[in-house]
Amino acid sequence: MVKDVSGFLWLLKLGALLNLYFLAGTFALDGDAIDARIVVPARILFAVSAYRCLFPVWYKDNVVFHASPLSSIFVTRLLATFSEVAYIYLFSHVLRRLNVHDLGWVDALSWFMVFAVVVSQGFVWGAISSGRLALYFWEEVGWFLLFAANTLASAALWATTEASAEAAVLLPLNLLFGAGYLPWQLNHLRLLCADARDGRTSADARPPVTAATLADGLRRSLHERNRTSEARAWGGVVGLPWLAAY
Repeated sequence: MVKDVSGFLWLLKLGALLNLYFLAGTFALDGDAIDARIVVPARILFAVSAYRCLFPVWYKDNVVFHASPLSSIFVTRLLATFSEVAYIYLFSHVLRRLNVHDLGWVDALSWFMVFAVVVSQGFVWGAISSGRLALYFWEEVGWFLLFAANTLASAALWATTEASAEAAVLLPLNLLFGAGYLPWQLNHLRLLCADARDGRTSADARPPVTAATLADGLRRSLHERNRTSEARAWGGVVGLPWLAAY
């Protein structure tokens, strides 16, 4: 694998242009016909994704590409929190909208997705502030479960819903994404387990988790920036595809 990924990180800037193009497209929609529960979360997602393409970061070890205050781990994570909750709510709302036969368990899965993403935000903030790598694992478990729910609900709706224009496009996309993402995420979880085991070897040297240590972790996430383009620091074969997904 290439050791230096500076070229890849520069190419992410093109992703910012693409996201801004999609964002602009949402303002060209007919205002009387749009569903705000779809369009507003989409706008948040496109805007934050453009920002993350311009100022990429990797939470572990506070890795950044640009030594700029705009590359703050804290700021990026704050924006990502709103973005991730917003777009998972969008996904869940679309499932409920396509659930024309009012399958109760599909609605329950859609709301479970929102619950899971909110809980995952707590885990990732806990990992950033405490440095406990095991919390990243539990964050990603939440993502696996919520997209498994999205895939299962989409499969059920695809099998039972008439092929409306919306269903014919969105449900196959959900299924295709699930088929690629879920195996990839299982491998990601395996690697996170290894990281967490490695982290336990130095856990005794860390101070106990207190309000003071959590505050210090948040302060470091705001001000500490370790600039590097080394592939391993950016998560290697797991982290780079995730960055490209922005």
